[in-house]
Amino acid sequence: MGFLIRSVVNGFAIWVISLIAFLQITVTPFPPGGDLQLIVTLVALGALFGLVNSIIGTVIRIVAFPLFILTLGLVSLLLNGVLLMITAWITGFWNWGLAVGDFWPGVLAGILLSVINWIFGIILRPQKKRRR
Repeated sequence: MGFLIRSVVNGFAIWVISLIAFLQITVTPFPPGGDLQLIVTLVALGALFGLVNSIIGTVIRIVAFPLFILTLGLVSLLLNGVLLMITAWITGFWNWGLAVGDFWPGVLAGILLSVINWIFGIILRPQKKRRR
């Protein structure tokens, strides 16, 4: 259930960053391209981004751990943009998916994607029950 919620939140965040024109992010829905196909495409992109982030992102974080220490974690801002571009590259083999224009707008979109996920993570976090 948690993966589905994260996929929907990722899809919503991708939709929000695709509305900002200077970020050069476009989403191409499944054919024939109606509203339902756009929603399904966004959830599929959210799930794919979650998989890329959990598999490839973890490997990159382990390999580049000294770089994370050296930059005090600032390289993670670049990593989010790179993972978004990897997701766009994977979906580039199909006739639907995500397209990222340039590197730096992709990095900025990755940062915005992280901020949106962080905000929704705070809102949707399960609340602990208080003991009396």
